[in-house]
Amino acid sequence: MAKRSAIERGKKCERLAKKFATRRAHLKAMARDESLAPEERFNARLKLAELPRSSSPVRQRNRCTLTGRSRGVYRKFKLSRISLRDLASTGQIPGMVKSSW
Repeated sequence: MAKRSAIERGKKCERLAKKFATRRAHLKAMARDESLAPEERFNARLKLAELPRSSSPVRQRNRCTLTGRSRGVYRKFKLSRISLRDLASTGQIPGMVKSSW
């Protein structure tokens, strides 16, 4: 089990990313727009830098929904490799069986 603080920090990061998503996208579009004056583009970049760092979706870390483990997480299931194997072995994931040959 991961530290409770690490899990809560990840949740906070997700909330911030959702909150600032539209503002961040608008400022990034302005910063990339070649038709705008250089001063406007520069100001857009400054405003983008003023946003909280944790509001960037790049800073989010994939975590297992059951254990909070941060490494070896399958994106499709949002589970760590260990949790996925346990659930698959007990037959709790539909359609997934342990391979044997």
